[in-house]
Formats: sequence, C-alpha cells, structure tokens
Amino acid sequence: MRRLILPALLALQYAFAQSGPQPPCGTAPVPLWAALGETASVKSWSDSGAGRDWKPPACVGWTDAGFTTLVTTAARFRHTTGADGLLRRIGAISELSGMRYWSTTHQQWQTLIVQAYALDAAQPPRRRRDFTVDELKPGHALPYVQIDNLTGRSVYSLRILESAPDRIVCDVENITTLRYFLFPVFAPGDIRTIVFLDRESEAVWRYYGIMRIGRNVSRRIAGNDASAVNRAVAFYRHLVGIPTGEEPPTAP
Repeated sequence: MRRLILPALLALQYAFAQSGPQPPCGTAPVPLWAALGETASVKSWSDSGAGRDWKPPACVGWTDAGFTTLVTTAARFRHTTGADGLLRRIGAISELSGMRYWSTTHQQWQTLIVQAYALDAAQPPRRRRDFTVDELKPGHALPYVQIDNLTGRSVYSLRILESAPDRIVCDVENITTLRYFLFPVFAPGDIRTIVFLDRESEAVWRYYGIMRIGRNVSRRIAGNDASAVNRAVAFYRHLVGIPTGEEPPTAP
C-alpha cells in the first residue's frame, strides 16, 4: 500500500506546485531561473487552469485574485555595477522610449513604447527628469507616463518594495485607464508587473518577473498569449541590457 500512496502524494505535490507561479520568496521559484547564458525561461499561465481562482503569493503584495493572462520570466544575467546600477536602470524611465518587441500580428519587430518620461508628484503632475537612486526607496509611489504603440498615453506607478545590496523588488501598475481608439480597454490596476532581482554572485544576478492582466479583462481585449510573452520579454531584455529587438523572438 505504501508503494502506491507515496507516488500518488508526489504526483499531487507536483500538480499543486504547477498550479501557478511561485516567486523567489524563501523557496525555489516556479519556474526556475534559466542557466546563465541561456535564454530566459518564459511561461504563459493563461491556459493552466489557475485563471480566476489564482491567489498571488503573500510576498507579492497583490490583494486581488485571478488573471486573464499571466506571464513569468526567469533568468540569470551578468551585472557588475551592483544594486545601485540596477536601481539607476529602473529609474531611467526615459530609456524605455524606443523599446521594441516582436509583433505576432504583423510578424515583424515594432516599437512597443514610443515615449516614456517621469512625472513629479505635483497636481497636476509635470514632466521631470528620470528618477534618481535616492528616490527609489521602499514606500514611495513614483508616477511616469508611458506612450504605448497601441493604447497611447497612460500613467503608471513605480514602487520599490525591497532595496538591499543583494535584492531589489519593484512593482509597476497602470493608474489611469488605457484606451484603444478612444474605447477603454484596461481599467486602473489591470496591468501589473512585479520583478525580483537577487544577487547570486559578484557578477551574476537572478531575474524573476510576473506580468499580470487582471481577471476582469476579456480574452478578446487582453490579446493572445504570444503577444503578452513578447511584451514581458521586451521589459526583461531592457532591464538586463539585452537589445530588445534581438533575434530570435521568444514567441514567433
């Protein structure tokens, strides 16, 4: 009997582990980071069955459950300027301008972000220079504008959740409605990304990102999984210094 029960328990444990992503919060992540030098491990979870019932792990800090589309990106990358260098990259909002991705609809590389710039906290907010490392402290919500190739101008909020020499966690969400040809398609908070950056050695870091489209967005509006994958990979490549239009595309 024991020979029958043990394999069943292991199978159940494996199935449970695969029911949704697990960020690196004291346990090994799901999926695991790709090896250094390999392409990132990218997974779309929209067909996993987790969908509307998925509950974000506590360390993510998201309170609303479920998703329409969710993409995880896990990789290792070389980086030699430490945590401050990564924070500078995160705060350099203007450098998002010109980011490229592979359009599965048009089957070609296209500009994903036409323009981006930081905002100050005044009302009404005004355009300003990129955020500095000193401003990127836990607890601060830093607004910025992102002009997307499809949905146009929208305002996002950048928050640093953790900042230490060996670990950075940042969270980004849209705080204004995104529109397509004047029609609202994404409500505030519908698009959210969290990134965990962990130092592995002096010159090697680990990247784990979760990009989520909220569960109340229709699949027709949210788009196909391949498009979401390519957009998530574009942000990963930008942050770690890989050309965003580099061949081959992750999801052709």
